[in-house]
Amino acid sequence: MNDEEDRHQIPALSFERLKVVSALGRGAKGVVFLVKDEDRDALLALKVISKELIEKKGKSVNSDGNEYKRVCFEQGVLGLLRHPLLPRLRGILDTEKLVGYAIDYCPGRDLNVHRKRQTERMFSDDVIRFYAAELVLALEYLHGIGIVYRDLKPENVMVQENGHIMLVDFDLSTKLSPKSPQSSRTSNFSDTESDSARKKRLSPFHRFCNSGITPEDSASQNGLSDNSARTELYSSEKSNSFVGTEEYVAPEIVSGNGHDFAVDWWSLGVMLYEMLYGETPFRGSNRKETFYRIVTKSPELIGEPTPLRDLIRKLLEKDPKQRIGVEEIKGHDFFRGMDWDSVMQIPRPPYIPENVDEDKEGIRGIDVVSVVQGIFGVGGDCVEGDKQKTDQRGINGDHAETVNTKDWVGSVPNHHPTQVDNFLVF
Repeated sequence: MNDEEDRHQIPALSFERLKVVSALGRGAKGVVFLVKDEDRDALLALKVISKELIEKKGKSVNSDGNEYKRVCFEQGVLGLLRHPLLPRLRGILDTEKLVGYAIDYCPGRDLNVHRKRQTERMFSDDVIRFYAAELVLALEYLHGIGIVYRDLKPENVMVQENGHIMLVDFDLSTKLSPKSPQSSRTSNFSDTESDSARKKRLSPFHRFCNSGITPEDSASQNGLSDNSARTELYSSEKSNSFVGTEEYVAPEIVSGNGHDFAVDWWSLGVMLYEMLYGETPFRGSNRKETFYRIVTKSPELIGEPTPLRDLIRKLLEKDPKQRIGVEEIKGHDFFRGMDWDSVMQIPRPPYIPENVDEDKEGIRGIDVVSVVQGIFGVGGDCVEGDKQKTDQRGINGDHAETVNTKDWVGSVPNHHPTQVDNFLVF
């Protein structure tokens, strides 16, 4: 089966075929659950977003009205990706109150967790080299298909079962003109595709994206609709959005002069600095001071000169036109002797998760709607009291077990502990 056929067969998911195992974390807009797909006997990470929350955000003062468009954009990006270091779209969820999509589950948690487990919360140069090389390959692929990631940080770099990374969470990404011709073969929109085939391929999430409450379907850099995607492969050269995570955002985003793929290399520099020193280079006492430091201060690269410190310095160049690019990065002394074609075949990465086969049978009684609404304070059926029960029935008609939804709401890890750290202003 080729990639084109595979994209046409992304399944529609329902809670009848899924068992919820646990809540993995929450972001600014959604909750990620570990679920078991009983049809495939596979563990998946399911990102779930409340439709009511999307509508609520869309009506806020600072919104551009394209909340639905951004949700659909992330799903569209996931549908394009075909790379071992990037997620694969495994299914789409569309219910009366929720939308979501599933990717492969990464049992190794994220790089932020692993760094904090190290002595003095730092990685060795060899470990940094491995993770940096894989990040370079992942970003090179994304840029080749015209995707600017824009939210590179340790929390978004997961460790797969085989120890290799997976870059996740594309809700702050955008589309610009691609950096290489490879984008033409990744486009999943055929000129000769029939209307019926297109409807079948895009159901059910595309119908949701184009419902009456969806923002206008005009071509824009923040959308991947079937009519605009090919056009966008050759669209705007820069984005003027003010978007990212505070400590990792590039100076050109702060200054508002427009940005392109170079912002991802800046963020890589911040990540490498954090891996080496245990802290980010420009953090201030508040957001204003942090942004001031990003725009005006040079990173303090304490210690004797090394290839790693030199690479970080070149990545953290304020002027994006002078900042080191992918070919210079791959040819830098820090990666001397690196066989770039064999990086993903390394059999023994620095960390391989243990106990990936532990019991994860799941709990059918978890009311996902109540959990999501309880976390984000939307809906009329938010958590009330200590005993939240579901009246769902299993596939075999058995009553689901009683689940304390309030306990779930309070225990979901927050990957955006302060809303000011992760901002999105258009």
